[in-house]
Amino acid sequence: MTVISGSAGWYLRRLSRMGPREVGGRVGDAVRRRRWRSARPNCPSVTGARFTAVLPAGTIAAVPPDAVKRLVAEADRLMYGHVEYFGVVRDDLADPDWWCDPKTGRRAPWGYAFDVPYRNEDAVGDIKQIWELSRHQYLTVLAAAYAITGNERYAERVAEHLRSWWAANPPLRGVHWISGIELGIRLLSWVWIRRLLDGWPGAAGLFEDNPVAVKQIWHHQRWLAAFPSRGSSANNHVIAEAAGQFAAACAFGWFPSSERWRADALKSLERHLRGNTFGSGLNRELATEYHGLVLELGLAAVAEADAAGVPVPAAIRLVLLRMTDALAAIVDGRLRPPRQGDADDGHGLVVDGAGTDRWASLLATGDAVFGRLAWWPAVTGTDVRTPLLAALIRPYAKNGTEPSVTRPTSRPAHFADAGMTILRGPGGAGEIWCRCDGGPHGFLSIAAHAHADALSVEVRHDGVDVLADPGTFCYHGQPEWRQYFRSTLGHNTLQLDGSDQSVSGGPFLWTRHARSRVLAADPSGAWEGGTARWSAEHDGYQRSVHRRRVELTAESQELRMVDEVRGDRGTVRLAFHLGPAVTADLAGDRALLTWTQDGEDRRAVLDLPGQLSWRAHRGETDPPLGWYSAGFGRKEPATTLVGTGFTDGTEGFTTVLRFRG
Repeated sequence: MTVISGSAGWYLRRLSRMGPREVGGRVGDAVRRRRWRSARPNCPSVTGARFTAVLPAGTIAAVPPDAVKRLVAEADRLMYGHVEYFGVVRDDLADPDWWCDPKTGRRAPWGYAFDVPYRNEDAVGDIKQIWELSRHQYLTVLAAAYAITGNERYAERVAEHLRSWWAANPPLRGVHWISGIELGIRLLSWVWIRRLLDGWPGAAGLFEDNPVAVKQIWHHQRWLAAFPSRGSSANNHVIAEAAGQFAAACAFGWFPSSERWRADALKSLERHLRGNTFGSGLNRELATEYHGLVLELGLAAVAEADAAGVPVPAAIRLVLLRMTDALAAIVDGRLRPPRQGDADDGHGLVVDGAGTDRWASLLATGDAVFGRLAWWPAVTGTDVRTPLLAALIRPYAKNGTEPSVTRPTSRPAHFADAGMTILRGPGGAGEIWCRCDGGPHGFLSIAAHAHADALSVEVRHDGVDVLADPGTFCYHGQPEWRQYFRSTLGHNTLQLDGSDQSVSGGPFLWTRHARSRVLAADPSGAWEGGTARWSAEHDGYQRSVHRRRVELTAESQELRMVDEVRGDRGTVRLAFHLGPAVTADLAGDRALLTWTQDGEDRRAVLDLPGQLSWRAHRGETDPPLGWYSAGFGRKEPATTLVGTGFTDGTEGFTTVLRFRG
């Protein structure tokens, strides 16, 4: 039996990471949940409601033809019932079971929402599979297909599914009324569905003239106002809650509480966007996909404010501007950002078809809203979402009300507050890109989405993972895989005495955090024909300090890493995870790496520390070792090279990666 985060020990560990204010808030939440079990008020009556937050004339005509083609192809797949979530292919989308997990075949139990044991996969199934469909982001795709093509079959399918969902999920009943992030994203989807269906004759009858829809919208907002994520849980979840609440209160402002909900959500959004973001613009969770999620949610919220004429605090736009510049700075030559920390494929607003590049889309929107800087990488792809958001969002600083801000005049490479450094250099046929991690373990006291990856490196050549961050794969239900993908051994760094650098107390809880500090960072030298350098250390092994030095030399196309363990003697394991496209021929302490890129054979030589005994691992399961997860719920075998030996507390281990072997 697999029970996630449900033991008494887990609750005690979780409680230990909360402050008094958070404990008090959670006690109040518990009392409110008990009271709501028997006291579910009726939604206030609404008459004469109208939806006015429509797209400006000409917006749809601005969507590029190739983006339209991808969108319509995706919409047609959905109409035929085909979809894939987290590696599970589904063919039941024509008439979905909202409570069924297609991966395990289990159905979540009925009952009062807060009684459902959603962390227990044996009782509920894979909760991510169940929740994902009910974010209704596939319905925003269908609604966008209607808006662009005028084909009413898309609109009719949207209406059919919304009515089905509303009937199957009355307020506070069942698994879809448990998590605030789900309610927030669902509200945002409903706002966009209504907007994109505005030309359809049945739109008003589906939403504002439909008592069932009005009741659902009201109860969603009442729930979010009552149960915000608190304290140590106020990460990306609270951003989604505030963005969804704010969007609905702007676009569906039909209720006596709408003005208060709007004001409170905007205040929360401002506070938590600032709190969740470093001054450099990187997200404090140090999990790149959540940087993307938060940026998407923030842009969507600003779009609703501008559509409704609601003034937005300057701090919100400024944070989003800095996040966009930071994203432009850290992507590689193929517009791929780092694979750091947790990633669950979560999106804030989906109106595009398969094959649309998420990061290119965000940079295109940033260009439209904030204006690109000269050093930004070129974006050649197209998307549907950018022209839609750009039609609603007022361009930055057009009326002079935003504060003056100094944006970077050259591409940043060292983010001191986040501890991230990007070393870049010419690599013959393509760019050498290396991310060095010397930052905080994670965000807030539980660091929920952090990995035990201090001092890890991630190396790409022309966008191909050579030394890869293996990814995330799963959250719930498979604890041995959750543990592996966020372990120290699961990253390109050094493990001492078989222990992780930080101590896990559960799948989203760390009870002791390794503390890292960057000792030196000079990332500019390689592009100038010299050497880029970085060094850092961490104290995660308590009686010993792990220090790493990395140098990227342009002339030799060589990346050199030196690891030192200062302190007690111990057993060392040094891991290097290769990307799935890379094969390795290991002979002693030298590995010949080969891969194909754009039809050309590429190679590199990895000279490994001779003091260690090296073995190649691939696709092992007991215990897990040698895997790469390209996306949530998906994994594939990949080669991991592990060197094992001892340290006397003084010696160093030198690794050299040469891209001209």
